Amino acid sequence: MTPTPPSRQAWVILVVGVLAQMAATVAITGPAFLIPYLHTELGFSLTQAGTVAVAPSFGLILTLIAWGAVADRYGERLAMTLGLGLTALTSAIAVAVVDSPVWLIVAIAASGAAAASVNSASGRVVMGWFPRHRRGLAMGIRQMSQPLGTSVAALAVPPIAAAGGIAAYLWFAAAVTAAMTLICLLLIRNPPPAEAVPSIVDIDDGAAPGESAGARPAVTGQVRAGAASADNPYREDSFLWRIHVVSALLVVPQFAFSTYGLIWLISTQGISAGAAGGIVAAAQLIGAIGRLVVGGASDALGTRVGLIRVIALAACVLTAAVALVSLTPLPIVAAVVFILASTVSVADNGLAFASVAEAAGPRWSGKALGAQNTGQFAVSALVGPGLGALITVLGYPLSFAVVAVFPLIGAGLVPKHDVDRIT
Repeated sequence: MTPTPPSRQAWVILVVGVLAQMAATVAITGPAFLIPYLHTELGFSLTQAGTVAVAPSFGLILTLIAWGAVADRYGERLAMTLGLGLTALTSAIAVAVVDSPVWLIVAIAASGAAAASVNSASGRVVMGWFPRHRRGLAMGIRQMSQPLGTSVAALAVPPIAAAGGIAAYLWFAAAVTAAMTLICLLLIRNPPPAEAVPSIVDIDDGAAPGESAGARPAVTGQVRAGAASADNPYREDSFLWRIHVVSALLVVPQFAFSTYGLIWLISTQGISAGAAGGIVAAAQLIGAIGRLVVGGASDALGTRVGLIRVIALAACVLTAAVALVSLTPLPIVAAVVFILASTVSVADNGLAFASVAEAAGPRWSGKALGAQNTGQFAVSALVGPGLGALITVLGYPLSFAVVAVFPLIGAGLVPKHDVDRIT
């Protein structure tokens, strides 16, 4: 039987979801590219400027699960439209307090808290519109929006701030998110109800509840559960908990490279700042493409967790290679290894999101995706100062060797089988 292809509406939803996440990402990551302007032009201390830069992340952590609950209860269209509208509003309000570091931080944190709606709801709506055999590809495309949004912010924010100050950036963020508010209101549609499927199958012997183990063949791959069940999936098995932990562990090398990659290339390899910036940008672009490729591969192979395990092991090996290259200047080798390590370190993201949404089911996927994002942002907030302190004490080789341990631990925690409570 030929699998049913995604509808035209599904592809429209995916495109809008990508654009919405890019707009939210501009609002979330944009303040990080204001640091030079805040410090040199407005006289902010580096501590104050750095706090402004991470303020959206603090807002995100506080509201991701709550926005997921809104999407579960009232639908993705309302969550995305309301969240982006509030992001535009808080960005505009922040213009009035640009001269006050404290209130500026509060306003930008509020914009991040509002933008969190898109992180939870846009993934949920994409998963709801696509059949399982195309969800990996769809989520891989959706997850490209974050590095692409970061790239837009990196290119647009510095010149905007230079020309019109921080107020110009805030108006830019407000305009982008306001435009996407209207687009989401017009084009986003909540996904159709998921079809009910048989009750969950025992992973060990393949027997359904009330059926003897020998009455049917063993299950070796995907495990299915009733899609319409309102039962808490976190209580049914350990799958979601394990994916959350694995993803948090894989965030460590991802943010280690994105945070310290530029200075690593300059200080250990003698690469110029311009060339190093180009290498980091190339790694971002290739990483975005890698998410798409890996997502499509998971559809073709019929497994997500299997690929997550392979990616975790590859991240361990390539991070160890970065540690080894740190011992001596090898600029060309370092550039290649860095791009490969950076690409692999982000490749699991779409797979993990797809796995979480599928295992949570339609009534819990918003909250579960919120929890997934919360764990990742919380760990990323610790990686920056933590790894910086480690590098100061141990140097780059030993510090990256320590980082390589995290994906190795993650590989051992990946569940053996996929769980799907959607279809």
